[in-house]
Amino acid sequence: MSYQVLARKWRPRSFQELVGQSHVLQALVNALDQDRLHHAYLFTGTRGVGKTTIARILAKCLNCEQGVSSTPCGECAACNEINDGRFVDLIEVDAASRTKVEDTRELLDNVQYAPTRGRFKVYLIDEVHMLSAHSFNALLKTLEEPPPHVKFLLATTDPQKLPVTILSRCLQFCLKNMTPERIVGHLENVLGQETISFETQALWQLARAADGSMRDALSLTDQAIAFGNGRVNELEVSSMLGTIDQGQVMKMITALAAGQAPAVLSAVSELAEHAPDFSAVLDDMLSMLHRIAIAQAVPDAVDNSQGDREQVLQLASGMMAEDVQLYYQVGLVGKRDLPLAPDSRGGFEMALLRMLAFRPEPVMVQGAVGRREQSEAAAITVIESAPPESEPEPVVHQSVQTSVVSETVETTVVGEIRPVFEPVPIDLAVTVETPRHENPLPEDFSPSPSPAPAPAVETVVGEESKSLVEMTPANVHDLPPIDACQDSYSVELESEPRQEVAQPPASTYEAYAAKAQQETLNKPDDAPVALVEVEPEPIVEGEKVSLADLDTGSWIPVFRSLPLAGVTRTIASHCEYLSHSSGRISLRLDSQRSTLYNDTHRERAEKALSDYFEQPLRLSVEIDVAESETPAAWRERKIRERLQEARYSIFNDSHVQSLVERFSGVVLENSIKPIGNVIK
Repeated sequence: MSYQVLARKWRPRSFQELVGQSHVLQALVNALDQDRLHHAYLFTGTRGVGKTTIARILAKCLNCEQGVSSTPCGECAACNEINDGRFVDLIEVDAASRTKVEDTRELLDNVQYAPTRGRFKVYLIDEVHMLSAHSFNALLKTLEEPPPHVKFLLATTDPQKLPVTILSRCLQFCLKNMTPERIVGHLENVLGQETISFETQALWQLARAADGSMRDALSLTDQAIAFGNGRVNELEVSSMLGTIDQGQVMKMITALAAGQAPAVLSAVSELAEHAPDFSAVLDDMLSMLHRIAIAQAVPDAVDNSQGDREQVLQLASGMMAEDVQLYYQVGLVGKRDLPLAPDSRGGFEMALLRMLAFRPEPVMVQGAVGRREQSEAAAITVIESAPPESEPEPVVHQSVQTSVVSETVETTVVGEIRPVFEPVPIDLAVTVETPRHENPLPEDFSPSPSPAPAPAVETVVGEESKSLVEMTPANVHDLPPIDACQDSYSVELESEPRQEVAQPPASTYEAYAAKAQQETLNKPDDAPVALVEVEPEPIVEGEKVSLADLDTGSWIPVFRSLPLAGVTRTIASHCEYLSHSSGRISLRLDSQRSTLYNDTHRERAEKALSDYFEQPLRLSVEIDVAESETPAAWRERKIRERLQEARYSIFNDSHVQSLVERFSGVVLENSIKPIGNVIK
């Protein structure tokens, strides 16, 4: 007798033998036992989950000679013929090969005739979504009101392609994918009855490779038996599937958790001897990290889909949750970039090394900062140096940069930190560096009325305890120029007691604005510049300038009224007025901005000027170094003045000063921007 593959030999022949799909079986069994049968059933789900098998069992239940029930006898002629696939009243149709409407009409012509042997004439249409639109239309009426002796059983892997008119005429059952645990249990039962030796880890590999399909799992088992010469063991199954041992994935993750780069590279080198698909290896690592994260959050929710639940729980207990999340995110990015690497192994190694490079290091600091897990702190760098011999008394300096927005603690310590109550006979400089924060404080934020928090680090100089972390804004006239604006600023204070912020004199802003304007006008001619397109600005309402009044001062409002756009407006904004006579206006274009200038731009500007002055004009443009203020320079000066005005208002705002004083904060100057973009 010829060999019969496991997928066919072990196809269930009753509902009791069926593995899984209990939600479907419950409905069918109750309907059969209570004689509440529908005329059309639709079974959906991926390949190999039991759609056709359930349909055949249902046909057997309907036509068993012992009567309609959920437990057919399996011994009568009807049951045996259905098992053998030769029952005349079970018409199985492959819709993929009979898609034409003529095939459907031919099928339905026989619906009106009574069954030959059975109780019901059962039409089993597999892959029904492959039927054409005309075939569905031809089937609609019969599917809605078939004769009493006809039952329709439809099966498909893609129910989305079925018309809603078909779906509304059927009872729909969605079959679920098989879990690895269920597949392994069934394979153990099958191989046990087949008296074939196996290793459990090999069955787990087959179950994962089957991807939810019991038929695929049995087919792979057939292949594994042939590959292993009648045995199913782990090494041979791994070689057959081209997968890697999960123990190697565990080894790499353990080395990552320990922060041992040599062990990580050694594990990769050992893995490379088997020529694996490193993208698949990265997938396995991401899957393992996902299970570790679940184990850390909800240990009871960890599944045993790979037979290594205890190992996952052990890894979860030895890794920080932050590290797991970081490794997972870096692994996702590394998988995306893997095709761009010169070779897959190098890209894989770089992904692992990147995990180690960005791994946070928990450091404990004595004082009020505490551990990294506390809710408030800053990134602190402590540098210790010996005092000069000429100074009899130690002087304490500090430079502080911190942020009131930070909610997590990132602490780095360089040098030595003395105990809080130990006298320090040396100079101690404390620098608090704040990362850039994109999210500003909410508009409705107000400082808490509770007492100010304890200083971050304290030491004792002489007999008085003085806070080293203290922050007050500098006077506005001490601010750096706008061109030299930094992301944050530092304030150096001596060890005197904290002082209140003094209001700067009213003339501070005017003096600083004048200084900024002078720096703009005195900008070196050889400074590198780029031609940036100037957006059209709203026209300033006012009295129109006549041609007779056109001069250097009135050229800017005239330009702002011209309907120019794009590069032409940008070029015109860098022109200064020279003269006009006999219907000709002369302008001088800054030589540093003349790269894109051509006659087309001159003609457009000439037409705009003619329309503005309501008379034909000729425009001549010479290229040289601009000597007076151009419209672009005027606009830049106005923007700088508004920016300085905004800074002045921020630094002198009582709420900002309160935040700085209470929370040792710092105002990031680069984040200050004027409200609105219109220059009036």
